[in-house]
Amino acid sequence: KGKCPEDGWDESTIELFLHELAVMDSNNFLGNCGVGEREGRVASGLVARRHYRLIHGIGRSGDISAVQPKAAGSSLLNKLTNSVVLDIIKLAGVRTVAHCFVVPMATGMSLTLCFLTLRHKRPKAKYIIWPRIDQKSCFKSMITAGFEPVVIENVLEGDELRTDIEAVEAKIKALGAENILCLHSTTSCFAPRVPDRLEELSMICANYDIPHIVNNAYGVQSSKCMHLIQQGARVGRIDAFVQSLDKNFMVPVGGAIIAGFNESFIQEISKMYPGRASASPSLDVLITLLSLGTNGYKQLLKERKEMFSYLSSELKKLADNHNERLLDTPHNPISLAMSLKNLDENNDAAVTQLGSMLFTRQVSGARVVPCGSVQTVNNYTFKGFMAHTNDYPCAYLNAASAIGIKKQDVDVFLKRLDKCLKTFLKEAKKEESVNEISNSNTDTEQLED
Repeated sequence: KGKCPEDGWDESTIELFLHELAVMDSNNFLGNCGVGEREGRVASGLVARRHYRLIHGIGRSGDISAVQPKAAGSSLLNKLTNSVVLDIIKLAGVRTVAHCFVVPMATGMSLTLCFLTLRHKRPKAKYIIWPRIDQKSCFKSMITAGFEPVVIENVLEGDELRTDIEAVEAKIKALGAENILCLHSTTSCFAPRVPDRLEELSMICANYDIPHIVNNAYGVQSSKCMHLIQQGARVGRIDAFVQSLDKNFMVPVGGAIIAGFNESFIQEISKMYPGRASASPSLDVLITLLSLGTNGYKQLLKERKEMFSYLSSELKKLADNHNERLLDTPHNPISLAMSLKNLDENNDAAVTQLGSMLFTRQVSGARVVPCGSVQTVNNYTFKGFMAHTNDYPCAYLNAASAIGIKKQDVDVFLKRLDKCLKTFLKEAKKEESVNEISNSNTDTEQLED
């Protein structure tokens, strides 16, 4: 039926299925005689086994979604994967999605492919409107496609950084809609930035007839992010949304899903991909979803939400104990941020040093964001880089509850963070004591003089 099974298959069933697909490829025929330049020959048996002898990849030279006659098994694998993934996207909350395909590139290059497809539809356009998100790959995706990003600064509402809708519309009017390739918005992001106001942006795009591409990097795992995409498409315009395979389905890095509400446009994007492609990302995600089933994936989504609530409550307690604050970012469903005001006031280098301490203690993924760091990306200078704004009021630390996280991960992280912060507090007190003694000695010397 081309849908993800409700209950996951066991490993031996999945392997049998993959072997059945593999024997449909010509390179695995017993009497095959290949005289072309690409015949699926593999020198290493280890490599052949790693890929289940599905060597031909997917697509043909002119279309990544086309069926390859001498690779019926690999072609069937590709079709099935796209169909199963579409089923999961609907299950995750975007019910009216029309079409999708797995592309063997990570999110940034997949966004570039979307922009390059739009180039042919809007030959005069040279700008992309982009509400600021301090993440290099989505910024570079626009540069690589040959367009000029127009950065729209976020507005601070309480602790949250939100989309400046008025600034977006004003910039469209100033540049002229015909000169704008698309609006490039974001759902999943690091707190205190929260998902863009997709409904309002989608309505603006519909009103000015401007395409809308959504960077939904790790948003499939969030019902809130998926709801925003569904609502945006309902009230306005969303042409495509792009999500990572590794972040949402726990597979190796190297693949993404490009999805949308107009099947013909998504097919146009797939035809823009030059040449055939690696089947590895498709194979990885198909194996994963067959082993999980819809029930297994739903359970992972449920556990992620529960761990977000747990991480939020426990991080708040820790913040209070250290006279810090869990920033109030209710619109961000995945990422949390805790202020580091005391560290920032005591020592300018302490914030980045905390990040190093956590990393050396095997805490990965936590980000520390100091105030006022400056970074240049492709000749564009971002002030306050990583904070998504020029002057965020305080330094802070990020932690996220992403799919697959366990209670043990949260507990160990909090224990190690607590220990690091206590170390800094001791050092700060020592420094204060040294300064007091030094000042006292100076006062005595002045009296003696």
